[in-house]
Amino acid sequence: MDDGAVEALAAELIALHDAPREVSPFTEHHPGLSTEVSYAAAARLHSHRMERGWQPRGRKIGFTNRSLWARYGVHEPVWGTVYDRTLAFAEEDRACVSLAGLVQPRIEPEVCFGLAATPRDRSRPALLAAIAWVAHSVEIVQCHHPGWKVKAADCAADNGLHGRLVVGTRVQAADIAALADRLPALQVTLLRSGAVVDRGVGANVLGSPLESLGYLVDLLARQPEAPPLRAGEVVTTGVLTDAHPVRPGEIWSTVLEGLPLRGLAIELS
Repeated sequence: MDDGAVEALAAELIALHDAPREVSPFTEHHPGLSTEVSYAAAARLHSHRMERGWQPRGRKIGFTNRSLWARYGVHEPVWGTVYDRTLAFAEEDRACVSLAGLVQPRIEPEVCFGLAATPRDRSRPALLAAIAWVAHSVEIVQCHHPGWKVKAADCAADNGLHGRLVVGTRVQAADIAALADRLPALQVTLLRSGAVVDRGVGANVLGSPLESLGYLVDLLARQPEAPPLRAGEVVTTGVLTDAHPVRPGEIWSTVLEGLPLRGLAIELS
């Protein structure tokens, strides 16, 4: 790995997140940029944030919805860190979310897991044993590149495009019968001001949100410098619909069917 390339990209990332704005894709002015270099630069951004008091609370895995790959030009999932400053647990499944500092934000309805342990591997029994609770989540993602024109390396560098994460009512995994079998059939409806905008199903996410978690376990295992998943972390598993642009003043909501998970109401400011 080219340490000079890592440090140069890391400096750009830190400056960009300190002063959010649109910039040309990293892959345009770093020809041949690999996801390996991108993740290494993202780790420098993470260290910069930690030095300033940010605390990691979990991970997000993005681009798990294969139906979106061709349109965005990203053909593999990427991950990023969720922080105390980007995570909120909704009260009575309602939340107010500020878009301040986010560039080209979009909303994504997802499924989130809370971990009771580090998954020992990506087998179904190992994943289920590691999950303490399940919840519906809404992630607000962002993109610093004009028109959302990105490649995987751009997304890996930019903390998986994470902006905010709202987690709804948590249900103990042990209380959901046949959880693994029911996750692919989960249905979500996304609404803006009460009007339906989109619909999706659990199977859109690599076949199931559980498979998305398993993919993340494998991906982190291939990155020796990345911290493994730990007990207490939240993991949001990717958008079940499309990602839709949002603006301050809008009210978005979701309705879920197929699992005992409540929808969310999100007011944006």
